[in-house]
Amino acid sequence: MKLIDGKAVAEEIKNALKQDVIEYKAKAGRVPHLAAILVGDNPASKAYVGNKVKSCDQVGFRSTLIKLPTEVTESEVLHQIELLNNDPDIDGFIVQLPLPKHIDEVKVNLAIDFRKDVDGFHPVNFGRMAQGLPCFLPATPYGITILLERYNIETAGKHVVVVGRSNIVGTPISILLSRKSKVGDATVTLTHSKTKNLKEILLQADIIIAAIGIPGFIKEEMVRQDAVIIDVGINRVENEAVASGSSLVGDVDFDKVKSRASYITPVPGGVGPMTVVGLMLNTFKSATKEIYP
Repeated sequence: MKLIDGKAVAEEIKNALKQDVIEYKAKAGRVPHLAAILVGDNPASKAYVGNKVKSCDQVGFRSTLIKLPTEVTESEVLHQIELLNNDPDIDGFIVQLPLPKHIDEVKVNLAIDFRKDVDGFHPVNFGRMAQGLPCFLPATPYGITILLERYNIETAGKHVVVVGRSNIVGTPISILLSRKSKVGDATVTLTHSKTKNLKEILLQADIIIAAIGIPGFIKEEMVRQDAVIIDVGINRVENEAVASGSSLVGDVDFDKVKSRASYITPVPGGVGPMTVVGLMLNTFKSATKEIYP
């Protein structure tokens, strides 16, 4: 079993990106600028945004954080989005999810200018991705493809089983890996809560991508020998053995499954850091007009 060290890969990419930013600044006289809208006081959301701001500092980006109260109106959030859309100094921005229930996430997503949609959630970017056209890839699937490439994990002709069909991870990674590309050409089965005979399907998988949001859902008996395991889950569970009283675990029963895996991502330290890297790379591509001139 080989551990896929997403944290180490992320640091390598951010160090390289830092040099790219220095060269870009010398030519353009500015640095890429990423903004984030954070609504409310969700501890996980605050931590995620904090990591993104820290990464901006690390690679030499400017960052702007717009904090809005939980009771903010939908129209005010849309107004903030409009301001960012029209600000020529902002290369890309994100609206941190989840949003309070009184705010329509679909409406918010559609309001973002797709040319600044560095999270890759807008239907224009999603549709271009599906057709193999230049676009901002969804950050987590983007990070997963980078890990597969860095570890020379073959995908062509392999059977990939994706567990979970969200628009953020499951559906886009199933599209990316089935496309004709360097990290692609796989036969992909997209499974979900209504899938019958899931264990039997998983036992056929060369690569399993777990993104269902249930702690320890993938058990040892669901995994064939030498399968590659990509665990996207980030779940906080009670753990009296640690001072904080809780731990982060993935969607895979790591301690039991690792003995059957050829490669496996840990949680934390696997896919999570690569999501931030995907966001950073998209922002740099936005600044340099690589995707949308």
